[in-house]
Amino acid sequence: MFDTAFLDLPALSAAGGEVHLPGSKSISNRVLLLAALSSGSTTVHDLLASDDTRVMLDALREIGCSVDAAGGSSVRITGLGGRPPRSPAKLFLGNAGTAMRPLTAALALLGGEFELSGVARMHERPIRDLVDALRQIGCRIDYLGTDGYPPLRIVQTPGVPALTAPIRVRGDVSSQFLTALLMALPLAAGTQDIVIEVLGELISKPYIAITLALLARFGIVVGQQNWQRFTIAAGSRYQSPGSIHVEADASSASYFVALGAIASSACEPKGITLRGVGLDSIQGDIRFVDAARAMGAVVTGGPNWLHIQRAAPGQGWPLRAIDMDCNHIPDAAMTLAVMALYAQGSSTLRNIASWRVKETDRIAAMATGLRRLGASVEEGADFIRITPPPQARDWKAASIPTFDDHRVAMCFSLAAFNPAGLPVRIQDPGCVAKTFPDYFEALLALAQAPAERIPVICIDGPTASGKGTVAAALARQLGYHFLDSGAIYRVTALAAVRAGLAPDAGNEARIAALAQTLPVRFAGDRVLLGSDDVSQAIRTEEVGVNASRVSAMPAVRAALVALQHGFLRLPGLVADGRDMGTVIFPQAPLKIYLTASAARRAERRHKQLISKGFSASIGDLCAALQARDARDGSRSVAPLTPAQDALVLDNSDLTIDETVARVLAEWQARQPFAVSAQG
Repeated sequence: MFDTAFLDLPALSAAGGEVHLPGSKSISNRVLLLAALSSGSTTVHDLLASDDTRVMLDALREIGCSVDAAGGSSVRITGLGGRPPRSPAKLFLGNAGTAMRPLTAALALLGGEFELSGVARMHERPIRDLVDALRQIGCRIDYLGTDGYPPLRIVQTPGVPALTAPIRVRGDVSSQFLTALLMALPLAAGTQDIVIEVLGELISKPYIAITLALLARFGIVVGQQNWQRFTIAAGSRYQSPGSIHVEADASSASYFVALGAIASSACEPKGITLRGVGLDSIQGDIRFVDAARAMGAVVTGGPNWLHIQRAAPGQGWPLRAIDMDCNHIPDAAMTLAVMALYAQGSSTLRNIASWRVKETDRIAAMATGLRRLGASVEEGADFIRITPPPQARDWKAASIPTFDDHRVAMCFSLAAFNPAGLPVRIQDPGCVAKTFPDYFEALLALAQAPAERIPVICIDGPTASGKGTVAAALARQLGYHFLDSGAIYRVTALAAVRAGLAPDAGNEARIAALAQTLPVRFAGDRVLLGSDDVSQAIRTEEVGVNASRVSAMPAVRAALVALQHGFLRLPGLVADGRDMGTVIFPQAPLKIYLTASAARRAERRHKQLISKGFSASIGDLCAALQARDARDGSRSVAPLTPAQDALVLDNSDLTIDETVARVLAEWQARQPFAVSAQG
């Protein structure tokens, strides 16, 4: 997951391949609560691993349910089965409406003392209609802050209240209020039918359909009349199905359906294939496929799979503008707003008032991002109208605020396929952890871009200048890949010795052949050779000496050029070495030549050695560094020297953090996210 302050997506040109989608958030949290209310154990397979499911699992543990890992993405829930929940308890539920609303109803009926709270935005999301409905039947629920909003305190005497009249709840603000009642009220259906009446038009009916389908899996059959009256039969009891599989998330599928619709395919097989959700999904958001087809996408599918491809020019590409009531797909409809950027004409999405009370005000958030990209946007209380930039030249490079909303972040990643070839910055990309922690990794695994569009930052410099530490820190801050070319040469030397090849001129050709296919990669602070962690093995004095020898072999250096080019992958690369800017990536937009006096570098190396328990003389270290500088600067192949367009940065008097900040500021200053583009 990208937990950086921002993620810069370079202009993307094509996409293709297959993606396995994570489990549905809506299904995951419903299943977890139903398992908690049932007797016995329920094994939940393919559970979504995200912030929302994490807070639900934490809450279930807190009230006395057993939660055990069952291998892979499976958990085993041992439910309350009629036992009272453990209380008092304080439950923190983040920004998970699928946890806050149903748990409020269930705990109010089970009885006990509870405080339910979340992040600041959760305390701005309305819950009055649910609380009012529960108060109708005698539940004691108090607001701890602003009336009508969490946090809440429940102080309820154990024992289910007697119900003598239908329970009424508004249906035109959030379908989660009705879902919460439907999931919790079987607790009160021991000797009497329970009737729920919906006031006003029920929005997001497909989400209620999910709730009803899952209740049936747990033994609760609910009758409904025209989505306005729901009846839970007397004697209803939660019955664990033993095990249940969570279907992949249809809302998350929408981004990849859109991706297939807007992106060309550079190679076979054409288009995007999705695994884990199909045309027969129980989730209402699968109807996003119909909307995508209306705009021109070519979509086929079957049980548990979908395939999406961009239409031929004039036959659905560019996309067609739409005017659509999106009440049935409120979450997935956000993706249509970004697809509208690639349509001919103005698109209008209607009946989306519920966007205003989601993780953020989504109508305002989408309007902000779309305008920054150059679109014209009209927004109302329950609609948004998008007119794309008239020409490619009218698009703008934009930094998109995500307002801590996972769906805003995922939607606007699709703007990187813009016809102007401009990058897009996604602020706070880590917010996707709410439902799809690895979203950007999945997207970038499918996306393609010409090598010249993938950004590279080169950090060259002499030994002990701090270039490796600076480059690694910079890569972490930007979410870029990291290449330590010094480690590449050390790994080559280690692999040669392990293969029985002495690092001398007589073995140059064989070492070069070995170097061409080295399975080396960097994983955090580790250096891997195949599956072998060689992080420590390559740091010995012997390997260092041998690395110097192989690095002086022209054939080996030539062989390693292609290997190092292979590290250039989306979203970008920070490369550290001695010839990154002069030989390996001469086209890099930012080249830093990091240096420091020999005396200062000797002091740093001395501290490093002392911290590891080695004795050393600063004088000897200084002399050795000066000798190494002379050798590196005078070698015939790739001598150590700054690239002509490199920024020389002397960090003799700078800390590592200060050096990283200087380089990052230099990089930021070169980005195209101008103030004029951020209106």
